Amino acid sequence: MNRIVFLLLISIFYQSGFAQQDGYWDKDRATTKEIIVSARDRIIIKTDDFPVGTTELIYRITLLDDNQKMAGSLVSVLKAIPDPTGISQGSAGAVFLLSRISGDDKSKYAVFSSNELALAYQKNGKMDQACLAQETPLSKDAKRLSIDKSSCLKSATRNLWFGFESSNWIMKQKIVLEVVPWVDTKLSRGWTLENRKFVINQCKTSALARKLANSDDFCICIQEKIQKKYKFQEFQDLLAIEQAKAYKDSGESCVNETGVSSGIYADLRTQAAVFTKKGEYGRAIEQYLRMINDKKATAIDYANIGYAYIITKQYGKAIKFLQEGEKLDDTELLVKLNLAHAYLLNDEYRNAKSIYKEYQSQNVNESLSWTQKIKQDFTSFKKAGIKNDDFERVLKLVE
Repeated sequence: MNRIVFLLLISIFYQSGFAQQDGYWDKDRATTKEIIVSARDRIIIKTDDFPVGTTELIYRITLLDDNQKMAGSLVSVLKAIPDPTGISQGSAGAVFLLSRISGDDKSKYAVFSSNELALAYQKNGKMDQACLAQETPLSKDAKRLSIDKSSCLKSATRNLWFGFESSNWIMKQKIVLEVVPWVDTKLSRGWTLENRKFVINQCKTSALARKLANSDDFCICIQEKIQKKYKFQEFQDLLAIEQAKAYKDSGESCVNETGVSSGIYADLRTQAAVFTKKGEYGRAIEQYLRMINDKKATAIDYANIGYAYIITKQYGKAIKFLQEGEKLDDTELLVKLNLAHAYLLNDEYRNAKSIYKEYQSQNVNESLSWTQKIKQDFTSFKKAGIKNDDFERVLKLVE
């Protein structure tokens, strides 16, 4: 018999060694309760709170005669099995976990996922609402419940309720209930699917995220950094101003990572181009101003915001930003041309004339000449209701 038991234990350790999980038996928050049940009585026992990240548990029930003592606690047994998968390997696990002693008495029991269901059982004795029911009286039992296989842990919050019904109609019974939770190390930090979604959704409301056409990657980056630094409950316990700083610090780090920063401003340019095409110049200006304020604008961005200010008849602002664009790149002719337009429409013909004349022999890009671009722009201005007696004068100047 000893040889058989030894071989069974070897089997447990061998199989668990190849299925090691990242977690631990939480012996500090194990439930161990010894209860006296009166004859023909029903009682319910609530477990201690399960720690965050509990994905499975082992429980052991033992009925003892008076003055009997447990041969070994469940916690001490589990120290020899580092992985819960080793407990479910057929009869070996059952032999190892069951008490080596028990009394002659037997009891039915059921496991419930809420206090209300357990109280109903205590009143009427019905087990139909139990997530696990043992209707055949036993003197001892041991089982493993996992979150992916048992409805008990799927529906429970932080506790389970065990209900016992005495099968002794004359004498009281002594029942020992032991429950030990297995805690997944990663999940113990509290970052459930819903909690991760919470942080991502909060990120999406930030000013920086709103600059992006698609902020998913950016907000996932922030969520991962916050998750790495804090347990979820620690993050929840921060003051609102401290949470805001955590978002800001993580956001700055994510922006500086490869691809994220360029993606933000590429999205802003795309949005601005769409607004310009729709004739929504005010919204296009907003996108360019974000880039300018972040010091991420190119000379072309300055040329485009200058054009948007011109088409909305804000000539002074157009001149201001186009002059800034000149400082950034003095060779960008779209900046030069829009600056000439702004001077012309702001009644500064002399300044406009010198620019129009200076670059009349050049192209603004590889296929469009300076003169052709002037004609296109003047046509667009007229359609927008912008008129100026000097348009023809400028065309004669450059032709």
